[in-house]
Amino acid sequence: MNVLLADDEELARTRLRKLLAGYGDVIVVGEAGDGEEAIQQVAELRPDAVFLDIKMPGADGLEVVRSLGSRRPKIVFCTAFDEYAVEAFELHAVDYLLKPVTRARLAVCIEHLRRIPAAEWDVAVERIAGSNAMGATRFLARCGAKYRVIGQKEVEYFSFEEGSTALHTAAGRFAMDPTLNVLESRLDPRQFFRISRGVIVRLDAVLEVAPLIGGYGEVRLRNGTCFPVSRRRFRKLLEELEGHSAEAR
Repeated sequence: MNVLLADDEELARTRLRKLLAGYGDVIVVGEAGDGEEAIQQVAELRPDAVFLDIKMPGADGLEVVRSLGSRRPKIVFCTAFDEYAVEAFELHAVDYLLKPVTRARLAVCIEHLRRIPAAEWDVAVERIAGSNAMGATRFLARCGAKYRVIGQKEVEYFSFEEGSTALHTAAGRFAMDPTLNVLESRLDPRQFFRISRGVIVRLDAVLEVAPLIGGYGEVRLRNGTCFPVSRRRFRKLLEELEGHSAEAR
């Protein structure tokens, strides 16, 4: 079982690594010192499990899990704070360890991880990835051979182009793995809206909307990009923008 350790405290990672060394079938394949590095390491190393701290710079552990989508290993939160347990298990964590982790408690956790067959976990992950409760606030995208973690506020829109999903920011276009349907299910509906089969916009990136003949519409983003909006979606978009503006105030 390949595992990743994600904790901003090097001493905590060292202690956990030493404890895990006692298990012949457990290999620590990588370590991350902050949340964004953890997201990147999961994508690059594809570990079977992640021991994840909650309070970390860059992105906290809960944000990391929400950002993983369908490429999710088994998650074990390992933290000094017990108040996040409910939210952790709502995110389908396999276990929740309180620091300092004891050998006996870790043994129970490892046995729990072993008892979940890979095929069963793959099915569970598909269900998790389609849950509206995920509310991803950071997204993993590719630029060439490298991965980049992109915050929600950087996103202008998502699109489906030439058979693949793309994330667009002021800095450029980035490739993503999830389909728009999967991505839509992970997005916060208060922040994003699907204006057509091929485009999802961030509501804060919308500058203006204009009605067109026949009940259709057009949306213009702050970067100047314009998109048509179907008749069925245009009225709903107006409602969402009105509600979004009221929440902002």
